[in-house]
Amino acid sequence: MRKPRDIDSELKALAERAKQLKERRVQQLGELVIATVADAMDAETLAGALLVISETTDPAKRESWHKRGNAFFQGTARKRGQGTEGQRDGTRTADGGTAPA
Repeated sequence: MRKPRDIDSELKALAERAKQLKERRVQQLGELVIATVADAMDAETLAGALLVISETTDPAKRESWHKRGNAFFQGTARKRGQGTEGQRDGTRTADGGTAPA
């Protein structure tokens, strides 16, 4: 005879997995804000900029932002002395700069 499924425990496991994924997403967004040095902005300015971005429907602007973002992740757009040049984990030195690659 087949063993009955424990739906409650399966739902609980799925809910825990969803919670972990949400936490991971929030952490990655925070790391992205730090890596782009946007953490130097006040929260209101950053929120305003994100709202403008989300409201923009111009495909040319979106494509331009996409290209800049892609270049950032490929490491070709990191021109500042600050930030996380060449480092995916965002490690910085004690003086605030990046650790040598």
